[in-house]
Amino acid sequence: MAAAPDPAPDAEFPADAIEVARIADAWGIKGWFRVQPHAKDPQALFSSKRWFLRPPEPRPGPPPRAAQTPLPALPALLRITAAREHGDDVVAAARDIDDRSAAEALRGARVFVARSSFPTAGDGEFYWVDLIGMQVHNRDGVKLGEVSGLLDNGAHSVLQVRAAPDAAERLIPFVAAYVDRVDLAARRIDVDWGLDY
Repeated sequence: MAAAPDPAPDAEFPADAIEVARIADAWGIKGWFRVQPHAKDPQALFSSKRWFLRPPEPRPGPPPRAAQTPLPALPALLRITAAREHGDDVVAAARDIDDRSAAEALRGARVFVARSSFPTAGDGEFYWVDLIGMQVHNRDGVKLGEVSGLLDNGAHSVLQVRAAPDAAERLIPFVAAYVDRVDLAARRIDVDWGLDY
């Protein structure tokens, strides 16, 4: 199979775009497609009627052999007309995607939504994307590092904190027992966490 071509230039990719899902496959025969959200709660997908697409990430290893026919150009923008939860996934329909073949051509595409269109987080709730890069300090004022990512262990989220790219990772449960304060404006998280933990 040939590598997916660059998206067609029919929409301005937002500067605050966040990858929120991947298109898994066609769903039915009328152009609907199945989307696998990256989050348990797919509200970011439902918050916008404009989904921006990028080709799938290349897989490691040797490039695949070229297909006999080139792949159709991936649209840069889907204008969503309907979307709903379907089990752990989302099924959606978009303008100009009106049959199964058109939906199949989207398979593997990464879905981005403008961060500015996300619904407002509730009190004490945070989007993971907003926490990444924040500085983490303990109660003694010692900088433990920067949030490099988050994990979900089923019960709660866990901050992945690194003092330097090659430093050991600290895993700090993102729960009230350990997190004293999250200051989005100052890009700082204060925690009850010792240097020796």
